Amino acid sequence: MDSPGSSSQADAQAAEADGPRRRVRVLLPLPLAEAYDYAVPEGMALAAGDCVLVPLGSRELTGVVWGEGGGDLPDKRLKEVLARHDAPPIPEASRRFVDWVANYVMSPPGAVLRMCISTLSALNPPKPTQAYRAADGGSVAGKLTPARRRVLAVLEDGPPRLPAELAREAGCGTGVLKGMAEAGMIEAVALPARLNLPLPDWSQAGAALSPDQQAAADMLAGQVREGGYSATVLDGVTGSGKTEVYFEAIAAALEAGRQVLVLLPEIALSAQWLERFARRFGAPPAEWHSDLTGARRRLTWRAVAEGSAKVVVGARSALFLPFPGLGLIVVDEEHETAFKQEDGVIYHARDMAVVRAHLGEIPIALVSATPALETVVNADQGRYRRLHLPDRHAGATLPALETIDLRQDKPERQRFLSPTLKQAVAETLAGGEQAMLFLNRRGYAPLTLCDSCGHRLECPNCTAWLVEHRLAGRLQCHHCGYGERLPSVCPTCEAPDSFRACGPGVERIAEEVAECFPDARTIVMASDLIHGPAQAADLIRRIQEREVDLIIGTQLVAKGHHFPLLTLVGVVDADLGLSGGDLRASERTFQLLQQVSGRAGRAERPGRVLLQTHMPEHPVLGALVAGDRDGFLAQEAEAREMRLLPPFGRLAALIVSGPHAGDVDRVAQALGRTAPRGKGIDVLGPAPAPLSVLRGRHRRRLLVKADRRIALQRTIADWLTRVKVPGSVRIAVDIDPYSFL
Repeated sequence: MDSPGSSSQADAQAAEADGPRRRVRVLLPLPLAEAYDYAVPEGMALAAGDCVLVPLGSRELTGVVWGEGGGDLPDKRLKEVLARHDAPPIPEASRRFVDWVANYVMSPPGAVLRMCISTLSALNPPKPTQAYRAADGGSVAGKLTPARRRVLAVLEDGPPRLPAELAREAGCGTGVLKGMAEAGMIEAVALPARLNLPLPDWSQAGAALSPDQQAAADMLAGQVREGGYSATVLDGVTGSGKTEVYFEAIAAALEAGRQVLVLLPEIALSAQWLERFARRFGAPPAEWHSDLTGARRRLTWRAVAEGSAKVVVGARSALFLPFPGLGLIVVDEEHETAFKQEDGVIYHARDMAVVRAHLGEIPIALVSATPALETVVNADQGRYRRLHLPDRHAGATLPALETIDLRQDKPERQRFLSPTLKQAVAETLAGGEQAMLFLNRRGYAPLTLCDSCGHRLECPNCTAWLVEHRLAGRLQCHHCGYGERLPSVCPTCEAPDSFRACGPGVERIAEEVAECFPDARTIVMASDLIHGPAQAADLIRRIQEREVDLIIGTQLVAKGHHFPLLTLVGVVDADLGLSGGDLRASERTFQLLQQVSGRAGRAERPGRVLLQTHMPEHPVLGALVAGDRDGFLAQEAEAREMRLLPPFGRLAALIVSGPHAGDVDRVAQALGRTAPRGKGIDVLGPAPAPLSVLRGRHRRRLLVKADRRIALQRTIADWLTRVKVPGSVRIAVDIDPYSFL
C-alpha cells in the first residue's frame, strides 16, 4: 500500500487556509445505500476506481473511489483516506455496472460492489515465490548424478522454475534441488506470484465446420472484430456444434488482444468443455467458481484485473470480475435457471450479462438448444440477432422420442421402471452401448413416513420433508442442509423400525437397476455425490473410456455432455415438474427433457429416448415427441401475453422474513394495507410462502404484477418507505422472480 503518512495540526490549518481540501466519494463493500466522502491526504494521487483503505467508526475498511466528493461536511470533520492499495483500479465499465445492477435489483450498491471485490487479499501484491535457475559460472564436473543432470537440462536456456514444477519435469524430489542449491549448482531467485497459465493461442486451427457452422462462426467473429454492442442468440439443436462456433468468436477476441468471459451454469461439471477449449487453444482458461482455493482466487482475480487472464470461464459470479479489456461475453446454456442468484443480491446472470455487454460496448452471445422464452421474444422483436444451426454435427441424427404410458405399461409393485424401459436398457447393454436413466430427484426417497401412524419426518428449520440419502446413511433437508440419522423408533407412536421410503430418488433407481442388471457397471451422478470439478472430471473420463455401462443422474447429466456410445435415454418420471403454480413449469420441463434427450445418439449410432409418464397427452410431452419446439414456444408466448406475464409484463416478489412469526405477519400485513393500487399494477398477498419457514425464519410473500410501462423499482421503493420494519425482520425484493418458494 502507499501510506499517506500523517499531517500535523498546523499542516491541516495551513491547508484549510489555502482552500477546501480535495475529497473523494468512497463506496464500501457493505449493504450501504451511498458512498461516503473522505479527504485526500497531501501528496496522495487518487482517481476513480482506485481501491483504498479508509476508517469507518473504529474499523479500517477497503473501498473503491467512486468519484469526486461533494458533501457539505466541514473539512475539519472529514476523515482521511488511510492508504491506496497497490492494485489495478476497478474499470469504469465495472463501476457503472455495479450502479446499474444495484438500481435494477434494488440492492444497496455496496452489496453489489462486494461481489466485484470479493477477494480483498488480492488487492495487495502477492508475496514473491521462490524459484530456481542454473547458477552463473563454476564447474560442476564430477558432482553430477543422473537426477542432477536432468535438473540442469530442464533449466538450460530456460526461465527460473518453481520447485514443484522443476522436480516434476526432472523426475526427482525437491530434496535433490535443495542439495544442488547448497552445492552452488543452482540458485534460488524470487519471482512475483502470478497465475501460472500459458496464453491461449488463437491462431491454432479449430475443428472443421459445416457450412451452417462456418456462416454462424463468421458472423460472431465479425461482430467481435467490428466492436460495439451486439446481442446474438446462437440457437442450435443438441449436438449441432455450438461450442466450436463460438470458439471462433473467442479466437477473434484473442487476436484483437481482448479478454473473454464464458459463463457456464454448472462449472463443476465443465470437464468436457475445458478439455475442448485446451484442445482448440493449446492452453486452459482461467476458472472462477466456489471450489477454487483461496490462493487460486487471489491470483485469478489479480490476473483478471491486470488483463493477463485472457479467457475466464466461470459461474455467475464471474460476471462481476473487474475486466479492463473485455471484448466478448458468452452465456452458454443461457436458459438455465442456475444463472439466477436467489440469496443476497438477487439477480439473473444472463440478463445482467447483456447489461454488462451494453455498458462495455461489446458483443454477447447467448447459446442454447432450448432458449428461454424471454430470449426468443427478444429475438423475434429484433433486440437480438439470431443464428440457427438446424442439424447435428458430422451427420448425426436427432434421437427418436416415445412416451411410455405408465397407466398401461405399469412397473412392478414398489418398482419404478416399466417393462418396456427395462427391455430397452437390456437391448442397449447387450449391443455394447451405453444407457442413461434420468430422474431429477436427489437421494433415495423424497419422503419418509411411519407405517403405523403416518408421521412424516420434517426438517426442524424449514417446512420441508427430509429426504433420505441411503448411500450417506442420513436424512437431509435440501433447503438448509440439516441432517440426521433415520430414527429407529417413531417419535410420535414409538413404533420400532416403522419408517418407509415413499417415492423414488436416483439412489432408489440405482438399487432397482442393480437388481435388474447385476452385471452392468453403473454410476450415479447427482450434485450431493460429486464433490468438486476433479471428481466430476474423473466420472466423465470413466464414461468416455467405456468404464461405465449405465448412468443414473439428475439434471447434472442433461447439460452439454457428449458420450458417443450413449444411445438410450430413459426418463423415469417425465411428469415431474409439470404441476404447481410456477409460471415457467411447462417451459422448464420442456427444456430439461429436450436437453437430456439430446444426450442420446450424438455420434454415428442412432439414439432413442423413452419418456415414462402418466400424462402422455400433456402438451409439453406432445411437443417433445413431435419435435415441435417452436410451436410449443408460440403457444407458451400466447398464453403468457394474454395474462400479461413475463416477458410481456413485469413481476416482482417481496419476501418478508424473521425469527418471530408475529413480527413477520405484522410487517407483511402493513405492506398489504399500503400496497400501490391503480391501473396497470396489482399486488397479491400477503400469504405464507410455500416454504413458510426456511432456515428457522418465518416467511410471507407478496407478488407485484405490473404493466411494462410501470416504473416498477420506483413504485416499490416508494411503497417500502411507508412501512416501519423492526430490526429482526428483513424484506427481500426479487425483481423478475424465477422461484416462487
